[in-house]
Amino acid sequence: MNTYEKAREILAEIDRVLARVDEKQITQLCDAIQWARHIFIHGLGREGLVMRAFAMRLMHLGLKVAVVGDVTTPPIGPGDLLLASCGPGHLATVQALVEIACRAGGQVAVITAQPEAPVSQKADIVVYLPAQTMAEKEMSRSSQVMGSAFEQSMWILLDALVPRLQAALGQSAEDLRRRHTNLE
Repeated sequence: MNTYEKAREILAEIDRVLARVDEKQITQLCDAIQWARHIFIHGLGREGLVMRAFAMRLMHLGLKVAVVGDVTTPPIGPGDLLLASCGPGHLATVQALVEIACRAGGQVAVITAQPEAPVSQKADIVVYLPAQTMAEKEMSRSSQVMGSAFEQSMWILLDALVPRLQAALGQSAEDLRRRHTNLE
């Protein structure tokens, strides 16, 4: 299989994953994002990179957003949203952050491939993304390695939310461009 054929196979896999995402869960997430006083984003590893990219887009949309762990992250409290990625469903760091957010009165949304896992059980909103994660046996459902299918699908899913949020928030493309950094 050449590189183009492999890329087509990967795109088909992402399409199959996204076709199975529950639109009601997406609507709940979009509503929570729109109405949150402050949005806190968290993910680890490659999932964390995807979440940071989404945080950037939320900032471009004019929302108050922080990436958990950055030195400028304020405290979470009532009216706030913690949006965490936890593909395998049982990462100790994510579990601890979810518990902190719950105790502080924040709302919690989790994107995961394991909706029955402990982290998901504590969340107010669970977005089930049915893709292979690193926690699963290699090549069990994917021809890719180490959870790439989950990470790629999450990136596309979150990017697909941006135009929806943009319309709901009444933001023009120029509004978003105006918020882009000039420190480049």
